[in-house]
Amino acid sequence: MAAPIPVTTRVAIVTFDGFNELDSFIALGLLNRLRPHGFTAEITGPGLKLTSMNGVTVDVQQPLEFANEAEVVLFGSGIYTRAIAENAALMDRLTLDPLRQLIGAQCSGTLLLARLGLIGNMPACTDLTTKPWVVQAGVRVVDEPFHARGPVATAGGCMASQYLATWVMLLRAGQQATEQALHYVAPVGEKEAYVQKLISVVQPFVAEPLRPDTPLTP
Repeated sequence: MAAPIPVTTRVAIVTFDGFNELDSFIALGLLNRLRPHGFTAEITGPGLKLTSMNGVTVDVQQPLEFANEAEVVLFGSGIYTRAIAENAALMDRLTLDPLRQLIGAQCSGTLLLARLGLIGNMPACTDLTTKPWVVQAGVRVVDEPFHARGPVATAGGCMASQYLATWVMLLRAGQQATEQALHYVAPVGEKEAYVQKLISVVQPFVAEPLRPDTPLTP
């Protein structure tokens, strides 16, 4: 897979109070490895500060509305996601567009995609706790770590954030840059196997890397 022409890739890591650190921080760290390729991933959310499910407080780098402008939007999970999905004042601030954005979510973040009407009849992944709520929202849940259709992807399990990041990197930077970024963070002694595993899970859902003139189609 040849690398696409480098393009600016602004990534909104949509995060709310009670967030799961693994969801937000793993994707943030991996995607920012590709800064030389035009990537900038930032914690995006309401207010000025957010506190995680384990009491870690972080500064919000971009307001929630930044998600409407970014080329990529990723939703993590958290302990308050069900309440957030029912909070019209928050959710109505998001006007995402899969015709021009890559949009992904994991675990309870999948519930937010369902609330925004972005899943449709696509099979989706989530965690075991959230699964009943996602099913109740009319979504068919599959027992898989990652699934994507066109510009929309979902993943299940805290460590599945690496699959979402790999999906974004493959589509926006190509396989060589993706492998280099993953190889850097992989455990010593397991680097080749680690990179191969991530690529093998995600690549079936990635036809070709995007070029600047490539329209996104759901």
